[in-house]
Amino acid sequence: MKTIAKALTIAGSDSGGGAGIQADLKTFQMLDVYGMSAITAVTAQNTLGVHGIYDIPLEGIARQIEAVCEDIGVDAAKTGMLSSPDIIELVAGQVEKQGLTRLVVDPVMIAKGGARLLASHAEEALRTKLLPLAAVVTPNIPEAETITGRAIDSLDGMKDAAQRIVEEYGARAAVVKGGHMPGEPVDVLYDGQQFHLLTGERYETRHTHGTGCTFSAAITAELAKGRPLLEAVKAAKRFISLAIKHELGIGGGHGPTNHWAYVRYGGAERAGQGERI
Repeated sequence: MKTIAKALTIAGSDSGGGAGIQADLKTFQMLDVYGMSAITAVTAQNTLGVHGIYDIPLEGIARQIEAVCEDIGVDAAKTGMLSSPDIIELVAGQVEKQGLTRLVVDPVMIAKGGARLLASHAEEALRTKLLPLAAVVTPNIPEAETITGRAIDSLDGMKDAAQRIVEEYGARAAVVKGGHMPGEPVDVLYDGQQFHLLTGERYETRHTHGTGCTFSAAITAELAKGRPLLEAVKAAKRFISLAIKHELGIGGGHGPTNHWAYVRYGGAERAGQGERI
């Protein structure tokens, strides 16, 4: 019997389906990985914004994680929206208890529409409790600035932030995403020993809701399948690039990315028209 790779997302629910556990589970499925979830919060949102946030009780979060780990098992896991210090501490404790060493931490702080998803007083818990457990952390530039307390306005600044997240906060690797910088996007991966630059193409579109969730979920799926980190990040970069390029055009605001794109268009593009990765 074929061994099935299994991935767990510990994150918030997006009723609009573009981010959070919905985006994660779609990504796992498209990458041939069995997806499971532990919901940390329920949000009422659509492409126009977040209209309500309702945290799940701590016991409920813990029991979800325990139920999945004790029966089904987890090859890799990721975190997304963890809105409070108490939730972060609980999740960190469960990560250690369950031995989830292939952990991708997406430090979700602000939704695409501007709503804050991480309380400001929870930032220290993120730094001290969760980052040291991460196999890789995947901040965008504003998130990396918040984590490190330093402004980032150049490629060197991105490298410095990635290195600090590893060497000062204890993560085993970090990917600082360059989408907020002008020009063609460049992501910086620091694996604890060297830097890797992942270049891509910028697509002019407003349909980018859930890009961070989808990118980190793709890394998680590839790690669950046993791929080395650099290969996993490169595959995730291809996945999210195609998902942005082949937009769905859903909603009147920041619409979701296209989680079908990797399967529907990826083969043809890799064969002859591929991305610069």
